[in-house]
Amino acid sequence: MNQNQDLITLEKKLLEKEDRLDREKERIEKEKAEVNKIKIEYSDKLQKASGMTTDEAKKELLKETEEKEAKAIAKIIKEKEEEAKRIADRKAQEILIDSMRHGAINYIAEYTVSTIKIQDEDLKGRIIGKEGRNIRAFEQATGVDVDLDEEGIIRLSSFDQVRREIARRSLEKLIKDTRVQPFRIEEIVDQTKQEVEKIMKEEGEKLAYEVGVFNLPSELLSILGRFKFRTSYGQNLVVHTLEETKIGLHIAHEIGADANIVRLGCLFHDIGKVVEGEGSHVTLGADLLKRFNMPIPVVNCVLEHHEDKPFSAIESVIVYIADAISGARPGARYEDVEEYAKRLRDMEEIAKKYEGVEDAYAFEAGRELRVIINPGRLDDSQTTLVAQKIREEVSSKLAVPGEVKVTAILEFRAVSSESSA
Repeated sequence: MNQNQDLITLEKKLLEKEDRLDREKERIEKEKAEVNKIKIEYSDKLQKASGMTTDEAKKELLKETEEKEAKAIAKIIKEKEEEAKRIADRKAQEILIDSMRHGAINYIAEYTVSTIKIQDEDLKGRIIGKEGRNIRAFEQATGVDVDLDEEGIIRLSSFDQVRREIARRSLEKLIKDTRVQPFRIEEIVDQTKQEVEKIMKEEGEKLAYEVGVFNLPSELLSILGRFKFRTSYGQNLVVHTLEETKIGLHIAHEIGADANIVRLGCLFHDIGKVVEGEGSHVTLGADLLKRFNMPIPVVNCVLEHHEDKPFSAIESVIVYIADAISGARPGARYEDVEEYAKRLRDMEEIAKKYEGVEDAYAFEAGRELRVIINPGRLDDSQTTLVAQKIREEVSSKLAVPGEVKVTAILEFRAVSSESSA
């Protein structure tokens, strides 16, 4: 009996406990629903206040994070780029300095002269001959003009440097021989032509050997030999070509360019200067190389070494740089530093006198002039016109090696800075 009563009591307690748990569970569910309601209300209020949905807020937060990260990455990239630029600039300077050192050559140039000194003025009479027969025969045989007006000097002039050299050598032989007559003149001139042709062939072979080029056609070697008698602003072409080739090869080896293309490009870049024909030495040289079936990259080096065409390959850039280093340094073209500096100053002064020009800078031995234009005074079309006028005036008034390139820079800059307290 007592046992049954205990069971009933226990069951009753369990039922009461279950009721309490049910009530507690119901209370918790109500509180949970209330919390969710409040959460939704707050979310609605936030969306109304911000004007964004939850997805939009997530996207905005992600966007802000990405922007912060992008700025940090951009800063790192910029720092690395600046560091790489500093290293590249330093390396480029080292390569150029080392290249110039390699370009220093032990070569003594024989500069062609157009005058012959004579001790006896009576000799001019024999050169002129009866009724001018001797001098006419000499001019006809050599293709040069003879000027006897100046005392103690005979001047020879011709656009062809080889003809002038043949005439000079022939006249010196006639002076020593003393037998100045039309038949003897023709005989000596013919002999001298053969001598000069042989010299040019030998000089062409020597030049090609010096730069490491072999198996060139005989005709092309003879044309290269003309470099011995050709000067450009006082700089002998043999010297210039040897120097430029050494510089170009050193740069090519340093940066991994095709050394053979650079070698041929440097060797032939000025060959148009010793070729007869109409047009610039650039186009004459390129046409000649095409006739001898030279590789297209070599022809491009010749066509592009004065920036007449955009650079098609790194080898063309190297030939251009090597040419500038060899020809642009003070003294390379037989002028002292004072004359060199004066020419640059004169170019800058010519440019500065034009309206709208703020400043001007001449470099590359005066072959290039950069002009800074005031954007408030000139527009694009006026800037182009001013650049053209400056180039024409510089070309007409000053003796500048090569063609003058004028670059007019017209830009507007606004700089704002905030001083820190």
